Amino acid sequence: MTISATHSEVSMQHDVDPAPEIVPRKHPWRLVGAAAALIILFGIAYSLLTNPNIGLHYIGEYLLHPTTLSGVGVTIFLTVASMIVGTVLAVVVAVMRLSPNPVLRYIASFYVWIFRGTPLLIQLIFWAYLGALYDTLSLGIPFTSITFWQAETSSLITPMIAALLALTINHGAYGAEIVRAGIIGVDRGQVEAAQALGMGSGRVLRRIVLPQAMRTIIPPMGNETLSMLKATSLVSVIGGLDLMTNLQHAYAQNFQVIPLLIVGALWYLFLTTMISIPQGWLEKRYGRGTTASSSTRFKRSAWGRSATITTGVKR
Repeated sequence: MTISATHSEVSMQHDVDPAPEIVPRKHPWRLVGAAAALIILFGIAYSLLTNPNIGLHYIGEYLLHPTTLSGVGVTIFLTVASMIVGTVLAVVVAVMRLSPNPVLRYIASFYVWIFRGTPLLIQLIFWAYLGALYDTLSLGIPFTSITFWQAETSSLITPMIAALLALTINHGAYGAEIVRAGIIGVDRGQVEAAQALGMGSGRVLRRIVLPQAMRTIIPPMGNETLSMLKATSLVSVIGGLDLMTNLQHAYAQNFQVIPLLIVGALWYLFLTTMISIPQGWLEKRYGRGTTASSSTRFKRSAWGRSATITTGVKR
């Protein structure tokens, strides 16, 4: 009896394989590459910090200088105002492009074609020098001499107004394609189900389509916001009193071009970082319930691998 039990235990041990020992693969070249990258990065940083022409004194002086801070305020205002108005315009144009009305669809397509196909710099200069095309701007009844309001174009279209017009209209063209892509990505069955419940087209768009499209719209729209922030630097060609314009005026007087450009770069980096924080929050907010978090996926994959490795019973 004892012998048979021993033989059965031996047979069971033969049937069950021991858990294999996991040995991580070594990657020596990764360490070499990381060390080389750190050496190069340290060398560049040391070269810049020890360079007497870097002008650390001027960087510290102008980083929080009133001239710089006023330019930062104008840059933030241009970015926020252009994004808000431009996004509203983008939604309107996107809906027009998806409209069954061919007139609205072709007008919206022509708008997108014009303002996406021409450089933003040309649009800025065009709006700034609109007075060369029209001496006066008036409001009245078309094709008659009745005029309710009239003003000189040069006094009405200031550099700030020209910058707002160019940035807003340009963003409306790019944003329209982003919004249109998000709307198209919503399942058509969602719209048909809402219409079957008696919801009108406007309510379907507000309550059904746009909330679901936001998950697709927000990441590229956040990228557009960052691009808008940096595009405000082009306003310097028309003297819009933004950050870049003020820094150009400053280094035109003291000839410290590199230090003041570094000041501008630091401010743009800071502002883009501040914009990226709410963008990430919005992406998580509208992406809830669609994908598992990275930590959950990692735990599941790690548990699955461990279960597969430790189970060695032959069948």
